[in-house]
Amino acid sequence: MSGPGRTGSSEWPVTGALLLLLLVANGALGPVLQGTAWWWLMAFVTAAVILGLAGLRRLGLPDSLAPAAGFGIVLATVTLLFGAGSGLLWLIPTLDTVDRFRVFVDAGLESIQRQGTPADPIPGILLLLCVGAGVIAIMVHLLAITLRVPALAGLPALVPVAVPGLIIEGGADTLALVLTAAAFLLLLRVEVQVRRTREVENPPVGPGAPRVLGPARRHGPGPLWGSTVVGSIGIVGALLLSVATPAVPGGGFAGTGGQVGSLLFGRGVTPLINLGQDLRRPESSPALHYRTNATVPPYLKLLTLDNFVGSTWMARIEPTDPRGDLEAIDPPQGLSAAVVTSETTTQIVIDGLVTGWLPTPFAPTNVTGLQGEWYWDAPTSTIASTTTITRGQSYTVTALQLAPTAEQLRAAGSRYPASIRRSLALPRNRPALIDETARRVTAGSISPYDSAVALQDYLRGNEFTYDTDAPVEKGYDGGGVDIVGKFLEVKRGYCVHFASAMAVMARSIGIPARLAIGYLPGSRSTSYIEGRDRFNVDAHDLHAWPELYFNGIGWVAFEPTPGRGTVPAYTRPTDSQVPVGGEIGGLPSTAPRDADQAGQNVPGGLGAADSSTGDDALTRTVSAALAALVLLLILPAVARMLRRQRRRRRVGAGPGAAAWAWDELVDTAVDHGVRVRDTETPRELAARLEVLPGLVLAGEEDAVGALRRLLVAAERQRFGRPGTDQHGEVAAGLVRDLDAVIRAIHAGARGPARIRALVLPASLRMPARAARNETVPADA
Repeated sequence: MSGPGRTGSSEWPVTGALLLLLLVANGALGPVLQGTAWWWLMAFVTAAVILGLAGLRRLGLPDSLAPAAGFGIVLATVTLLFGAGSGLLWLIPTLDTVDRFRVFVDAGLESIQRQGTPADPIPGILLLLCVGAGVIAIMVHLLAITLRVPALAGLPALVPVAVPGLIIEGGADTLALVLTAAAFLLLLRVEVQVRRTREVENPPVGPGAPRVLGPARRHGPGPLWGSTVVGSIGIVGALLLSVATPAVPGGGFAGTGGQVGSLLFGRGVTPLINLGQDLRRPESSPALHYRTNATVPPYLKLLTLDNFVGSTWMARIEPTDPRGDLEAIDPPQGLSAAVVTSETTTQIVIDGLVTGWLPTPFAPTNVTGLQGEWYWDAPTSTIASTTTITRGQSYTVTALQLAPTAEQLRAAGSRYPASIRRSLALPRNRPALIDETARRVTAGSISPYDSAVALQDYLRGNEFTYDTDAPVEKGYDGGGVDIVGKFLEVKRGYCVHFASAMAVMARSIGIPARLAIGYLPGSRSTSYIEGRDRFNVDAHDLHAWPELYFNGIGWVAFEPTPGRGTVPAYTRPTDSQVPVGGEIGGLPSTAPRDADQAGQNVPGGLGAADSSTGDDALTRTVSAALAALVLLLILPAVARMLRRQRRRRRVGAGPGAAAWAWDELVDTAVDHGVRVRDTETPRELAARLEVLPGLVLAGEEDAVGALRRLLVAAERQRFGRPGTDQHGEVAAGLVRDLDAVIRAIHAGARGPARIRALVLPASLRMPARAARNETVPADA
């Protein structure tokens, strides 16, 4: 046996079953994450923990230290994957590594709050996933291997399986549940088989101890039947639980306290997909109501999406400024005194909306009556809170209503501030159809403004149809650049697709653009409040629209979605196109044709380079994971080589030489497929080794003679009087004999056995041997 609590090589089948269970369970996160890179990283960390702990136990790690060792492995692997070389030897975290992790964790948590399903796994999310996978692997190993209760090991493994059921509609994925349950059944079956084999090969010792003679035939339910029953109950229970458990309400972005189901981005946002889910609901619930003195009921803005992570629109993640004063908000960025403005007052009462973003008309200058801590985010023109939600709020917003003219917009030019040029960035690998369509539609436009109006008119034209179901049925729901390309082909979608298409095409021809998410003005009520009309807003009023930037005016809203909202007055064809300054036909000569070029001169690496940061980081992370996987594959060979060299040195040193030489011989035989029993004497093993092909061919004068000399030396040391160690020439002779026998064993083995002996030496699965000098009674 390998010591208290050990099972020797019999642990490896259970270890393999555990690893399979966790790899399958982690795959259940597929519906809530994009791509597959996240699974490979989680698999790498999981395998490092499970296999690493198994290897450490073979080397004598006490059970009490296994969890601590597991956390050490997790820390080393995430340092390797995400430390960017900041760790000592790439594995040991330093203060720089800790700072890097802190940035990743903050970005990951922020991204989880703002993304939805399927989420784009940015490096911060990948780090959190890898740490979570490692912690689950430690728990599963503790239950199944250390405590020997594999039936409980399925509980931690259910965590990644249950997560999609709490986030997406319809509960957890049935196939994922079935596959995980099958892997769990396999674990139970393997553990039962290993335990029975262990009892047969290593029966209890003592005159009164029970003895297992072999697996007797059973006349009734056995372990396999019990495993099947447990697994079936687990599958049915998990299915029922996932269906019966409602999605988490009010989490993440904008919920309605359970009154509007999953809500707008209600479980951590990709606002674009979850917005579509709410629009498709047959029934809706109140979100808020308001009254205003504005001549035109306003759109109510919640959130701005102005950044690409991979190919997906995301809110730009920046440090919040809780000092933003809501009673003295600065005028909109870029607004000049030449633009006509009027002040409006809107009183808003929240009915069912639950979110950390505050719905307001565009360009608020003052907000009063709020409860809790809220701050103004100038770059995105939104109001948010990190500690308070909108539930039960009643507040008054004073805002500016802008009335720019077509002449002012046309004269705006195309030289943008650095803070605005970053809103030109686009993923480099976007579909070519986007740029081609934008250039075709805007051909002949004499200014960015005319190009923007042309894009709006094109999307509102007869070629396109408003449809909330087609994107889901044909698999292009959402607003990423790949989806925009598909939408421009199919020409059917809803506000998310129209708004995203216009914003992406605008960026592709050099016009800064972003997406706004919020509510349409709602419906006018028959009741009045203090002589003013009351407007009711519900979840079906959720909307997305593009905002484009023009110098001297700032961010300006457009409405490309047909049949929804109102086309702004400043985009209606009331003025003729008049050339401005040096702008001659098409776009101004200073406007870049591609956003990749637009970002080249932006300070700080903004622009197009900014859009590829997430892709580059993910590529580096995956590359590091693959390199680490190769390193992991060669570790067994390196460990075996180091053990062999250490023993050879000890053999040559003299004390305990025969025992060290025999241990190395036994391990070499095990590596080449020879089964060695713990109860077998050295002479019994030597008799079996003499008939191996390699030793037979070598003859008695060579390998067989060397084997016999090693046997005599080992028996003399093991069974003789203390102090019979070999020194000098005798020890050197043992080294030569050992090398001769090892060469013969290797030469006589078949090709696959040789490869396994080199790459996956089986002796590493056995506890490390130590030189034995104690005297024991000789066998008869």
